[in-house]
Amino acid sequence: MFASVEELESRLASQRYLADRPLATTVYLACRLRKPLLVEGPAGVGKTELAKVLAAATGSRLVRLQCYEGLDEAKSLYEWNYQKQLLRIQANHLSDKSWEEMKEDIFTFDFLFARPLLTALLSEEPVVLLIDEVDKSDEEFESFLLEALSDFQVTIPELGTVKAARIPLVVLTSNSFREFSDALKRRCIHLFIGYPDYDRELAIINMKVPGIGEALARQLVEFVQAVRKQKLRKAPSIAESLDWAQSLVMLGVGGLNEDTVTSTLTVLLKYQSDVEKVQAKIKSLLPG
Repeated sequence: MFASVEELESRLASQRYLADRPLATTVYLACRLRKPLLVEGPAGVGKTELAKVLAAATGSRLVRLQCYEGLDEAKSLYEWNYQKQLLRIQANHLSDKSWEEMKEDIFTFDFLFARPLLTALLSEEPVVLLIDEVDKSDEEFESFLLEALSDFQVTIPELGTVKAARIPLVVLTSNSFREFSDALKRRCIHLFIGYPDYDRELAIINMKVPGIGEALARQLVEFVQAVRKQKLRKAPSIAESLDWAQSLVMLGVGGLNEDTVTSTLTVLLKYQSDVEKVQAKIKSLLPG
């Protein structure tokens, strides 16, 4: 998949994803060891994007399972197509088949709705399986994942054990909504993505927001870095920094001042209490 850490960095960069050496090394090892990658960190720092660019960089299909409270096997693994089964039973009834013969006829892959997990395991082509926001799922679902992530196989009672046709690259993301079991962590390579430092955020802004002036980019990053040090309900992520940068470029802004920040601050901050707190300190937070 990747011959070296340097090649991985280069191929991610070709997809406009800037990875530092620790991140690139961790991803490289997860790929070579064929172990799931558990990516944790604040919302908006590029966890989901990492899975997407890995798929693009390797020419793999991206299969995404979005987690939520109450997610179960039926929504993540498979469901039987009951209507199709019923039609087959009705047709078989006319041919006087026994129930045992009917069961063998209707419990096959032809009557199965493959959900994301099973789709990834059955794929004969390269797959990146993104299990997104796994911390929002229940502990019962986490336990169910253990078989799939340790042996890359799942058990379907009517069909038996289904092993992966080709081991997928698995990326699990978490916003640290809850803690995971040691059993799950043991099966994964762990990666934490935090907020970028000044130089990396500046590089990301310049790469992702074409047309932004150097002076504005530097002022914006300095301001955002200062805002993150405040006690806020939700600190601005790199995703919000990019939204703000694009908004300022659209408005034709060449540099930050108090009026510009006041009128656009709701793009950067998502809670009114945070907006009011930062507005009271704009002069001290502005660079220079």
